[in-house]
Amino acid sequence: MANILIVYGTTEGQTAKIAQHIGARLEQQGHEATSMLASDAMEMDLAGYDPVVVGASVHEGRYQKDVRQFVEAHQATLEPRRTAFFSVSLGAVSADPQERAEVDKLMQEFCSSCGWTPSLTRSFAGALRYTQYSWLKRQVMRHIVAKEGGPTDTTQDFEFTDWDDVSRFAEELVDS
Repeated sequence: MANILIVYGTTEGQTAKIAQHIGARLEQQGHEATSMLASDAMEMDLAGYDPVVVGASVHEGRYQKDVRQFVEAHQATLEPRRTAFFSVSLGAVSADPQERAEVDKLMQEFCSSCGWTPSLTRSFAGALRYTQYSWLKRQVMRHIVAKEGGPTDTTQDFEFTDWDDVSRFAEELVDS
C-alpha cells in the first residue's frame, strides 16, 4: 500500500476539509495518508511518500504563498515522482466556461512557474463562508456571486464542493 503525503494551503478552511477527505478516502482503501499545512511541511523529507499531493485555494487570483514556497523548495524531489495538484476556487463552479478556463490556466501557470509537472491535476469548487467574512468582504463576495446567479443570503454559508469528484480524485491517485 502507498504512503501518501497531502500538503495544502487554506484560507477559510475548505481546502483543509478537501485534503482531509482525500486522506480519509485513501485510508479507507488501505493506504497511509498524512495531511498537513504547507508551512508545517517545509522541512520534511519527502523520500518515504509516493505520491505527494499538493492543494491550494485561489484568492485574489493566486494561491497561498506557503504552497508556492513548499513546491519550489521541494521541486527537485517532486518532479521525478508521482504527484498531484488540486486547486480550490469558486471559479470552478462558475456557469461561465471562460471563468472555468481561467481557473485551469491559473493552475497550469502556477505549476509551470514552479518548474513542476504534476501527474494529476484537478480543480474543485470551494465554499462561500459568508459568516466568516468581514463586512466588506461579505459585500464584495455577495456582489460577485450575484452576477453568477449564486446564493446571496449572507446569514449562512454555502458549500459547492463535489465530494464524489474529490473521492474519484483520491482513487485516481493510487490507480495511476
